[in-house]
Amino acid sequence: MSIASSIEHIIPRLYLSLKPPASLPRALPPPREHRRLFFRPLSSPIAASVDSTAIKDNARPPSTDDDTSVSVASERSLVDVNPPRGTRDFPPEDMRLRNWLFNNFREVSRLLSFEEVDFPVLESEALFIRKGGEEITQQLYNFEDKGGRRVVLRPEITPSLARLVIKQGKSVSLPLKWFTIGQCWRYERMTRGRRREHYQWNMDIIGLSKVRAEAELIHAIVLLFGRLGITSSDVGIRISSRKVLQAVLQLHSIPEHLFAEVCVIVDKMGKVSRDVIENELMTTGVSIEAVKGIIEVLSLKSLSKLEEVLGSEDEAVTDLKSLFLLAEHYGYIQWINFDASVVRGLAYYTGIVFEAFDREGKLRAICGGGRYDRLFSTFGSDDIPACGFGFGDAVIFELLKEKGLLPDLNRQVDDIVFLLDEELEGPALKIVSSLRQTGRSVDLIQDKRLKWVFKHAERINAERLILVGNSEWQRGMVRVKILATRDEFEVKMDELTAPS
Repeated sequence: MSIASSIEHIIPRLYLSLKPPASLPRALPPPREHRRLFFRPLSSPIAASVDSTAIKDNARPPSTDDDTSVSVASERSLVDVNPPRGTRDFPPEDMRLRNWLFNNFREVSRLLSFEEVDFPVLESEALFIRKGGEEITQQLYNFEDKGGRRVVLRPEITPSLARLVIKQGKSVSLPLKWFTIGQCWRYERMTRGRRREHYQWNMDIIGLSKVRAEAELIHAIVLLFGRLGITSSDVGIRISSRKVLQAVLQLHSIPEHLFAEVCVIVDKMGKVSRDVIENELMTTGVSIEAVKGIIEVLSLKSLSKLEEVLGSEDEAVTDLKSLFLLAEHYGYIQWINFDASVVRGLAYYTGIVFEAFDREGKLRAICGGGRYDRLFSTFGSDDIPACGFGFGDAVIFELLKEKGLLPDLNRQVDDIVFLLDEELEGPALKIVSSLRQTGRSVDLIQDKRLKWVFKHAERINAERLILVGNSEWQRGMVRVKILATRDEFEVKMDELTAPS
C-alpha cells in the first residue's frame, strides 16, 4: 500500500489536502459518496483547521470521462435551511400550538355533529379554473405532472368537497354535515396573516336549502371563538347576501353575465379607494348611474334601510331577516351585523355570505363563507343546495397573539427512567415497556449525569423520575422521585404502573 493510500485509509477527511511524492503513483481519490461523508461546514473546528486554498489547489480538475467530479467548494456549501418563501416549519413548540387549535376545530365540529372527511392536496387543475376574473385562479400552484396531466396544489377546499359528494352519489343521505382541516396553497402577496400555504378548517352543510344551515355554521364559528377566549368585543361577523347585489343589478338592467365579474370588483370595497372601484366597474360596461347605485346600496349597514330600497318581499331581505331571528334564538346576535358590502371574492356564492373580522381592524378577514347552491352543476352534476365556511390558521394565531390568548403549552412527560448501571439495561427496558403499555409517556435516559437528568426533567415537565440502580434492584426495588414535591421512595416494579 502506498503512503498516500495509507493516509487516505487512516484520515480520509484530510486526503484531498495531501500531495503524494512525485516518485509515487498518484492514488485514486475516494468515491464521491465517501468524500461527502467527511466534508464539514467551514464553521466546523475540524474543517476550519484545513487550509481551504490547499484543498482548492489539490481538487481534481474536471474530466470528460468522470462525471462524479465536483468542486470542493460546492461539496462544502450548505443548502438554504429556510423553507420556501411563504411557507412554515413547525418545530415542537409550534406544533403543540397547531395541534391545540386543530383540537378545538375538531371539538366544535363534534359538538355540532359534523363528520370529518379529507381530500388530496393535489387535485386536477380543471376543478379550480373558473370564469369571472377571480383572483384565486391567478394564484394557483399549477403544473403538468409526469403523465402529462394538469394538476394543482389546491388553493381552497370547497371544490374538492363538491367532487367527493358527486363521487359518492346516492350512496350518501342528505343533508351531509362534513368538516375537514386541510392545507391550501396560493401564490399571493404576503401580508400579516396571509401566507402562501395555510391550514384551513372547513365546515359544510350539503342538501339543506333553509337559512338555518347558515345559522348553524355561524354558531360553530362563535363557539370556536368562545373556546379560544375571544369575545364579541374582539370580533364581529359581517353578514349580507349575494342576492342584494343581484337585485341592484336588475334594478339597473345590468346583464346577468356580468354578475360574477362585478362581485369580484365590489369585494374590494374597504380595501381600495372608491375611485378604483368605480373605474373597474365602468370598464366592465356598467354605466356611471348604475355604478353609483351599486355603491350606494352596498354601503348600507342597516337591514331596515336595505328593506326600504328593495322592499320587504325581496328574497335577500327575507333571508337576512330570518337569519338574524335565528341568531337571537342561538344567543349570538351581539356577534353579527349587517353589511351590504360583503359579497366574498369567490364566484360560486349565491346567497347569504359572511366573514369574521377583528373590531380593531388590524387584520384581514379571520374566516368567511356562504351559500353556494349552484356549484355542483359547474362540475356536470345536478345542483344541490349547500353552504360552508373556511377558517384559516394564520390570521387567528395573529389575533390570539394580539390579545395575549395563546396558551403556554410546555412539553409534558409522565416518567423519566434513568439507568444508573449499564448491566441493568434489560430490567430498565422492561420497566419502560411496562409503563408505556399502561399509557404513560416515558423517556429513557442513560449515559448522562444526574444533574443533567434533573434539568431535563424540569424542561419536559416530567412527573416522576425512576432510578434503576444496583443496590435497589438487588432488593427487587427501584427508586422513585416525585418531581413536583421532591418526595422520594422505593417501590417494587409492579407498583410503578399505578399513578402516584
